[in-house]
Amino acid sequence: MAPHPVVQAIIDLSAGAIGGTACVLSGQPLDTAKVKMQTFPTLYRGFVHCVLSTYRQVGLRGLYQGTTPALMANIAENSVLFMSYGFCQQVIRFTAGLDNEAVLSDVQKASAGSVASIFSSLVLCPTELVKCRLQAMYEMEASGKITSSQNTVWSVMKTVMKNDGPLGFFQGLTTTIAREVPGYFCFFGAYELCRSTFADYMKCDKDDIGVAPIVFSGGFGGACLWLVVYPMDCVKSRIQVMSMMGKQAGFFKTFMTIARTEGVRALYSGLTPTMVRTFPANGALFLGYEASRKFMMKQFDS
Repeated sequence: MAPHPVVQAIIDLSAGAIGGTACVLSGQPLDTAKVKMQTFPTLYRGFVHCVLSTYRQVGLRGLYQGTTPALMANIAENSVLFMSYGFCQQVIRFTAGLDNEAVLSDVQKASAGSVASIFSSLVLCPTELVKCRLQAMYEMEASGKITSSQNTVWSVMKTVMKNDGPLGFFQGLTTTIAREVPGYFCFFGAYELCRSTFADYMKCDKDDIGVAPIVFSGGFGGACLWLVVYPMDCVKSRIQVMSMMGKQAGFFKTFMTIARTEGVRALYSGLTPTMVRTFPANGALFLGYEASRKFMMKQFDS
């Protein structure tokens, strides 16, 4: 018997939070390198140079700069994402005239994930803005773009409130939604397709394929997401970091300016650490989500 919708929502929300925590803890240094390379594409020769330079300049803590808002961002995003994902699956079942417990196709699940990402963007954007600013703070000060750095979550939040008000936290929201909607269609679609392939090969249910296949499926989904949406993520990071100097142009104008003045290659700066990070981080995300959700569902059934 399926749990009450409120109970199901709490289970999905809790499992998403656990998955989000696992995602951050396993991939934060590589995410820091990604944001630095996106914001300052000519400053570093490559991924390894960026990591080593950061370590020499700031120490190990420099690679974990922005971990607190990253945890807040991922826990908030994945809690809302997976709760909305479950709700959107029910909406798809209703519109398709299916039973409440009917199994959806991989494409239907991908569509549910795509729509769910709109809701998660609303909580992700403010926390990711703080995270990106903290991660690129050293370069902003060293390049003379800002006079004094803010090294804590609270100092960045105070500056945003003082200069831009509450709406300042939503700079880059349009770009975030433009990234998330197609990205999460690919993310959930590739994840579910990969799980289905493993289940067919192993002659078992998708929920029983084991740890390694789940981790690989999550990593594969993450890789598909980033390959599709990386230029939009680059524009988002640029808008959120450079808005420290004042109001920035919107998504389309920023995109065209980068492509025209720095070349299309600049839109893919930082892709290497992102692809290296995607398998452990997204594998941990889905492993944390699936394992905790399965555990909580069993507790309910018993």
